[in-house]
Amino acid sequence: MTAVETAAATQAEKAEMLMEIAMGLQQKPERAEDIFAAVDLYKLAMDLAPEGEVLGVARIRARMATALMAVPAEDATQLKEAKSEIEIALATLTAEGSDAEVAEAEMNLGLICQTLAGMHLLPIQPAISAYQRSLRTFDKTNYPKEFAVLQSNLATAFLSMPFTDQSGKMREALAVQAFEEALTVVNLIDHPNEYAMLQNNLGNALQYVSSSHRVENGYRALEAYDEALKVRTIRDMPEEYANTIANKANCLSNLPDDPQNPDGGNFGNLTEAVRLLEEARGVFAKRGAGEKAQAVSEAIAELNAALGPSTILERSGLQ
Repeated sequence: MTAVETAAATQAEKAEMLMEIAMGLQQKPERAEDIFAAVDLYKLAMDLAPEGEVLGVARIRARMATALMAVPAEDATQLKEAKSEIEIALATLTAEGSDAEVAEAEMNLGLICQTLAGMHLLPIQPAISAYQRSLRTFDKTNYPKEFAVLQSNLATAFLSMPFTDQSGKMREALAVQAFEEALTVVNLIDHPNEYAMLQNNLGNALQYVSSSHRVENGYRALEAYDEALKVRTIRDMPEEYANTIANKANCLSNLPDDPQNPDGGNFGNLTEAVRLLEEARGVFAKRGAGEKAQAVSEAIAELNAALGPSTILERSGLQ
């Protein structure tokens, strides 16, 4: 602060210096107080900016909104403030900023709205609209990273909408399509973690989509989970590995052993599902994820009931 105050620089340059310091704090915070400090620095930067620096202030305001999003809090006060600040910034950025600046602000607005929707304080539609506006600029050719993030966020937003009417099926299909679009620019070699996350989420979407092609979608979901497991190994990512094999087990338990004979039973798939769930439970328990371990235990009990008592005895070695 002393260096900025004593620098031989214009007010506009000092404002920019403060914004850079705030961004550094925000990007690598060592404690929660650093995020609050970043917000204070953004506000000070706006106060220092000359009256005519409308675009510069809008850029600072948009950055401050992203810091407010990151403030650890139990209520939505900072999120609501972030939404207000980024909407004010967008009014100027849309008129005077670059297309990329506008698209980035729209993407962040979408994230804010989606978080507020998750807290039941806002409908999900404003988030979807903001993501779609951002995609006008952040296309797969010129902005592949941003495109993938937007498609993933869109898919999650579609799946969070209530599916009480016929349009719900369309939104489920749109979610699957969005995950598949994201995977057109994310690959196993260059983006392994993102690739695994998208494949896992695609598997979940395919598993629950309302469709007459339930079995076909289920086997497509299994392929997606297997792709995710190329990255999510028990050695490198144990909890993510357990999440994915639990998802795969749930999918298997609802599929026939022979896809060509859907009415032929699924004893084999049920047995494999129980095995996967038991492995997942062990990982969760070892890592202290008690709630997940309990949820998996309940799923195991349900599948064992479906398999029947004689099968349980056989598997336990008591027969």
